[in-house]
Amino acid sequence: MGKRLYVGNLAQTTDQNRLKEAFAAQGTVELLRILTDKGQSRGFGFVEMSNEREATNAINALNGTELDGNVIVVDEATPPGGGRSGGDSGSFGRPRGRRPSRY
Repeated sequence: MGKRLYVGNLAQTTDQNRLKEAFAAQGTVELLRILTDKGQSRGFGFVEMSNEREATNAINALNGTELDGNVIVVDEATPPGGGRSGGDSGSFGRPRGRRPSRY
């Protein structure tokens, strides 16, 4: 099973072919997706490398480097909901039942 990576701060001009080219130098790219809204890039996407070692190599080699004029961010992708298990995703990390103190 592959390892999924988050890629942020993508330039509007960066397409899937260009992104795949950058990551393919670090290993086998199994899946790749740049998220869009109404045809425009949202500035981030996901790349799935074939294994943990290749994913780690990609993070180390590409995080903080320039791609199409922007310095990109490459990190492990977290599961939907921010990686937390259970709980109310709308609580912004506050424990349930506690309210912020008044000033």
